Amino acid sequence: MVTDARKRANNKWDKNNKERLLYLNKRSTAKNFILKLATEEDLKSIEKYVIERKKLLKSC
Repeated sequence: MVTDARKRANNKWDKNNKERLLYLNKRSTAKNFILKLATEEDLKSIEKYVIERKKLLKSC
């Protein structure tokens, strides 16, 4: 059981870190999709996206 103080602290963190929370949620969703739902074709596409993203990050 979560105490009221912990709930308030969690809500405060969520409110003050909206971008980080969104990033973490999207990362979790992507990981879950890859590990539990992705087909072989999906994984091939994802590998291409990862290569593209790495190239983009290297050029910055």
